[in-house]
Amino acid sequence: MEAPQLRKAFHELNGLRDIRIEFADAAACIVKKALLIPEEADGLVKVTDGSHVYIVDSHRVAWIEIG
Repeated sequence: MEAPQLRKAFHELNGLRDIRIEFADAAACIVKKALLIPEEADGLVKVTDGSHVYIVDSHRVAWIEIG
């Protein structure tokens, strides 16, 4: 998955929804009440739960669940 595709999928994140990201190596990450951080100069895909920032390696994402 490319970073722009992932940003498009994460566009719905408004701080009221959780995401679960499964990576190709079978690792998983759950972010409660996730918000997409607007694109910055570094070009990284970042989400936050308000207290932590998570950097998502878009090339390793196998699938995501937004709920």
